[in-house]
Amino acid sequence: MTELESYIMSYFGVAKSDDIKAIASFFKASSIKKGDYLLQVNNRCNALCFVESGLLRMYRLHGGKEITQWISTQGSFTGDISSFLFETPSHSSIHALVDTTILSISKSDYLLIGNVVPQWNEFEKLFTQRCFILMEERIFTHLSMTTDERYEAYFEQNPEIFNQVPLQYLASMLGMTPETFSRVRAKRLQ
Repeated sequence: MTELESYIMSYFGVAKSDDIKAIASFFKASSIKKGDYLLQVNNRCNALCFVESGLLRMYRLHGGKEITQWISTQGSFTGDISSFLFETPSHSSIHALVDTTILSISKSDYLLIGNVVPQWNEFEKLFTQRCFILMEERIFTHLSMTTDERYEAYFEQNPEIFNQVPLQYLASMLGMTPETFSRVRAKRLQ
């Protein structure tokens, strides 16, 4: 089973091997060079992408500053979900931090899945619910944890990323200034 198929099984709740393979067959492989954009602000997000290898950074501009929303690592999905679902201009940009390989599904193919997999609406609903839960957890984490606790929690889940991603992007994503991030990091390394 491929990593994408495992993700479809665990996050969408798809159990039948034939359904998993049918859904995965809609995804097309492509690559993005370091520094190139998968999506730029004000463009429409026409595909959802699964990161097969590499790192993608999703960010928004606010007051002239780039605010990192998320760093997508191998084995995760990325895209501007609201732009994708509602066909509106994206508020975010997504660019490759390293050479990245993705598997993407276009909006038109996404809409065809229901013709091939009868329970697709149920699977999609479960996936959306899981995304909502992750968002709730992330908001709660930002509101309830100290900077030290946020750093520690993210580091425990993603230790390898700290050697691959510019620290100012991680600081931004964790809701810290680069100076605070450096202080917390130095304290942890002692």
